[in-house]
Amino acid sequence: QVQLVESGGGAVQAGGSLRLSCAASGFTYSRNCMGWFRQAPGKGREGVASIDRDGTTSYAESVKGRFTISKDNAKNTLYLQLNSLKPEDTAMYYCAAESGYCHGVFGYWGQGTQVTVSS
Repeated sequence: QVQLVESGGGAVQAGGSLRLSCAASGFTYSRNCMGWFRQAPGKGREGVASIDRDGTTSYAESVKGRFTISKDNAKNTLYLQLNSLKPEDTAMYYCAAESGYCHGVFGYWGQGTQVTVSS
């Protein structure tokens, strides 16, 4: 059974930083695609970043240059470094997993961790 557990969210002021983590059980990061998504109140879910099984990364335009996705295959943990945070980054952040290479069909989801950025 696949289980993804996010941590690291919190409340910060604009310009601050956070590091989100996503630990997995029943799933091997090195063989699969991983991603971070977010959903703000009243808005739809938005893809933030993804990292493919070969390490190739992809980012939403709104976070390019500020957020960095990475993974530690030995620890089976996914990370999202959030720098230069803006109030519009406030959302629930979810990690997700897709079997094999990235195709945009994420079948496994964590419970989310809240990020709140104040101005």
